[in-house]
Amino acid sequence: MSTPRNLAAWLIKAGSPLQVGDAPLPTAGPGELVIKNAAIAINPLDCHMQDSGVFVQQWPSIFGCDIAGEVHEVGKDVERFRRGNRAIGHAINLTSGRSQDGAFALYTVIPAKKAAILPDEISFTDGVVVPFALEAAVCVLSLKEPGVAMPGVATPALGLPYPSLQEMPSSSKTLVIYGGSSSVGSMTTQLATAAGLRVIAIAGAHNFEFSKRCGAAQVFDRNDISLAHKVSDAVRKDSGEFVGIFDAIATPETYAHDIAILDQLGGGHLACVHPPPPATDLPANVNAGMIFAVNDIATPVWEGYVTPALQSGKLQCLPPPFVVGNGLESIQSALEKCKAGISALKLVVEL
Repeated sequence: MSTPRNLAAWLIKAGSPLQVGDAPLPTAGPGELVIKNAAIAINPLDCHMQDSGVFVQQWPSIFGCDIAGEVHEVGKDVERFRRGNRAIGHAINLTSGRSQDGAFALYTVIPAKKAAILPDEISFTDGVVVPFALEAAVCVLSLKEPGVAMPGVATPALGLPYPSLQEMPSSSKTLVIYGGSSSVGSMTTQLATAAGLRVIAIAGAHNFEFSKRCGAAQVFDRNDISLAHKVSDAVRKDSGEFVGIFDAIATPETYAHDIAILDQLGGGHLACVHPPPPATDLPANVNAGMIFAVNDIATPVWEGYVTPALQSGKLQCLPPPFVVGNGLESIQSALEKCKAGISALKLVVEL
């Protein structure tokens, strides 16, 4: 049997287009899998990494976070997977710095604890929208102890329950999600409602039904001039515990709305996908931080929730994929489309 050939879309230097070329065929260490990728997905984080080189630890680099494909090799001490299993997984070049851990290749190494069996009835193209958003959502909701996202920026710790496969009674806790139609926002909505939380989403008017499909109890128009008043009023009417705001967009405009809502509600937590404004600009009663989407807090969700939840429909592959093209050469155009802006879609490249 001949040795498979690996190829990757390499980032040679920050701000340059990806270049497709040969890459070493990776091997699985203890607790790891090698996945033969059938589909990869694009995240805004990938665009930041390409443009600025942020989080890149060695050059040239293979990056990317979302993969779906077949298990090619199983490392020592891995019991949940066998060669040939269909799987989805979260590639962690972001923290490891190793090129073999980047998604933009034909073969990628991932930790087995950040992967799940993909049910046969779900295509690789659909399944690949899940991994990064899922881990980010768990980090938003369930982190118990604050950490460090980057120098001077803390990770918020809401300490909320994991999603359940059972129907959960309302916990009387309300979470506001700004950017309910984004990939991470919609996944956080799904997991929060599966944990019994009430979600109030903020999204474009054209995405109201999508946010409700993900589980939002109410959705408000991001362009409403009375947004802060309407959202805070909806939170108060629920008469339960206000958990805080998760801002999945995190721009100066959305921050201003976040602060206005929190001001009307007497303060609270603000979790963001980018660093929040400096502490000196925040009210004293606002506890703000940036999520960091790689954490072992997600392991129980990967190991016990993802596969059965996908099988039952409790976990939906949302937002739906938009296939940009086929082959590693299509990743660059997918990144460019992501930078141009998308709504309620996840950009995917098939391999």
